[in-house]
Amino acid sequence: MASSAHIRASGDFFHAPTNLNAIKQSMVAEFALASNDVATALHNYTVLAIKSNSTSIKQRALNIALEHNDLNAALDIATHWVIQEPEDVPALFYLAHIALKAHEYDLAAETLDKILAIDATADLEQILAGIAPESPEDREFLIQALRTSKEKDNPSILILIAGLKAQNGQLEEALETVNRVLRKRPKVTGYILLKASLLSALQDSKAAQEWYAKSSRKHKNNLEVRLAEAKYLLKTNQPELALTKLEAMLEKWPKEDEALFLAGLTSIDLKQYEKAEKYLVELRYSNQYQNEAYYYLAVNAERKQHFETAKAYYRLVDGSLYTVSRRSMINIYSQQSRQHEALRFLTQERVNYPQHASFLYQAQAEILKRMNNKTAALRLLDEAIRNLPDDPELLYSEVLLLDPYQDKDKLDRLLKKLLQVEPNSPTYLNAYAYTLALQNRRLDEARQYVEQALEFAPEQASILDTLGLISYLQNDFDTSAQVLEKAFALSATVKIGVRYAKALYMQGNLTKFSQVLQQLQQKYPNDPQLEQLHSLLLPQHSPQS
Repeated sequence: MASSAHIRASGDFFHAPTNLNAIKQSMVAEFALASNDVATALHNYTVLAIKSNSTSIKQRALNIALEHNDLNAALDIATHWVIQEPEDVPALFYLAHIALKAHEYDLAAETLDKILAIDATADLEQILAGIAPESPEDREFLIQALRTSKEKDNPSILILIAGLKAQNGQLEEALETVNRVLRKRPKVTGYILLKASLLSALQDSKAAQEWYAKSSRKHKNNLEVRLAEAKYLLKTNQPELALTKLEAMLEKWPKEDEALFLAGLTSIDLKQYEKAEKYLVELRYSNQYQNEAYYYLAVNAERKQHFETAKAYYRLVDGSLYTVSRRSMINIYSQQSRQHEALRFLTQERVNYPQHASFLYQAQAEILKRMNNKTAALRLLDEAIRNLPDDPELLYSEVLLLDPYQDKDKLDRLLKKLLQVEPNSPTYLNAYAYTLALQNRRLDEARQYVEQALEFAPEQASILDTLGLISYLQNDFDTSAQVLEKAFALSATVKIGVRYAKALYMQGNLTKFSQVLQQLQQKYPNDPQLEQLHSLLLPQHSPQS
């Protein structure tokens, strides 16, 4: 294959005399790259890679070509690298990888043959990682190319074919191919687990479980296989058997973090709390599971109703479980009717964890709201917004607390700020539209907001409900009934149902109005919101004067 870079490479460098050494030439290329002159940089590095024996130069040239998705240049570089060093396995890996990426399947298969001729046990799956053909047709082309290769019976080639067949939905054929591979290499973990995955995908759970059990017995020193069996048992709702398997593993590998973690969680689910604590305590110093261990130790203590112990563990949780752990702590304080302590704790947390300030402010405001101290909650949120003026969640929290009638100006200001910060948020667009609808003002503007929100979230009942309300207020009863019918189908709440029925009544569709009213009466027989629908029927039954 001849790319423009390759053709130019056969001549002299441009912008650089031919007698410049490789260091100066690479400096020219790097300066060009720094100036966003990718073409010049790539040209110079391509020439250097083809004419030089330096592996680092070739590597750098390939990286630039791949970063800028110039597959032709990358193929040129990798091809010349292999020509110069035909026994260099990394170079062959690069060429196979790039050939696949460029859909040059025959070249890819030929290169894989060369790799396997040098090392018959080479792991070829990493070549396909992230660049497996996306379409069934391309996968079939690659399968055919692999089948006609010299090494077509090599397990590494067969396993690639099996994976591609599985992606194409040819699960039975993929399983047959994997079985062929396992007859040749029965101890390879990836092949064992691929067969289990295929059996599971074929929905043959009995065969999958039997295969896991057989493999675990046969390869009792293979931790990965035994862990996979335990995970499969958990996935198929067999926690008692899974825990038995995990405990057997822990006798052999007592410090294995993943086994300890799974055993701890499974013990909690089985209400074996003392056992769960024994396993999870072992993970307090684990690099991978420390936060999870503290969190589930807290959950375990909470299940045992040891609330102070639970709070102590929740305090130690950080990372991705920080917010959920603090919510759990707040719930414990609430159950203990110690909201003031919770407020003090969260204030201190804002000092200790300033990166979570937004969440902590919102949590405090929610507590104050539940304590019926809306004034203090609003004052706290005002302080929060002064400290974090562009935080949309804080702005929205205050929006939800404000009265649409008494706080009209402040609401307007906050909602405008919200849309400045996140102009395409369906939640915030809907909030502004709904607020204006409740105030029965600027309805044309409100309708624009809600219609824009629907473009981003067309199946969201609350947004459809807002459009139904606005179009009702605009006397557009046909649109109102149409969108509220969809909203009611998505979320059959009494509020949406009442609004839908009223739109039908104003539309003059009394038959459907009666049907919806009957449906609401059956589902919400004592809801006072239905009284306004009954009142619509009164004039029809009142005596004639």
